[in-house]
Amino acid sequence: MTAPVPDQREGSTALQPFILLVAMSALMWVVEIINLIPNTHLDRWGIRPRQLVGLTGIVTAPFLHAGILHLLANTIPFLVLGALIALSGMGRFVAVTVTVAVVSGLGTWLTGPSGTDHIGASGVVFGYLTYLVGRGFYERKILYLVGGLIVVMLYGPVLWGVLPTASGVSWQGHLFGAIGGLVAARLLHGEPSASPEVSSRSAG
Repeated sequence: MTAPVPDQREGSTALQPFILLVAMSALMWVVEIINLIPNTHLDRWGIRPRQLVGLTGIVTAPFLHAGILHLLANTIPFLVLGALIALSGMGRFVAVTVTVAVVSGLGTWLTGPSGTDHIGASGVVFGYLTYLVGRGFYERKILYLVGGLIVVMLYGPVLWGVLPTASGVSWQGHLFGAIGGLVAARLLHGEPSASPEVSSRSAG
């Protein structure tokens, strides 16, 4: 009798989205450390509303932060919420991240005040949050519904950040990031299911 040999490639594939998530977070820290060097000014590559050069910030802004405290505030929810999405595989994680980043970035570029520079991963964090909630609504799977409820309980209060309540905070990035998460949920999961599934399968 012979026993099946585990396919190591499957385990490696499952880890890929988590490796990408950690690599993105590490890059944020590397960029911030470099930005501490006098006269570096990497933050100038953020989103500059309605300036052509400011479109570059759609890609670069999530990796730029206004100091260590700003970066710390974004790192933990980025890793936690991102890991929940990464459980569904590389394709899903990349699709959600790109959708959120583009919607958040373009929305900020179109509506942000002139002469401002928008930086930080909070738009992506807001998108991850609303995607996880929206996914539960569309899929109606018990696991997704419970996961969405837990996410709301833990991070729901931060949704107030979509409102212009504080100066110096890019509420446009928060708002359009949240919209981007809902767009991703709609595009990836389609119409809401007729009824919740009893199964707790975590199909991607």
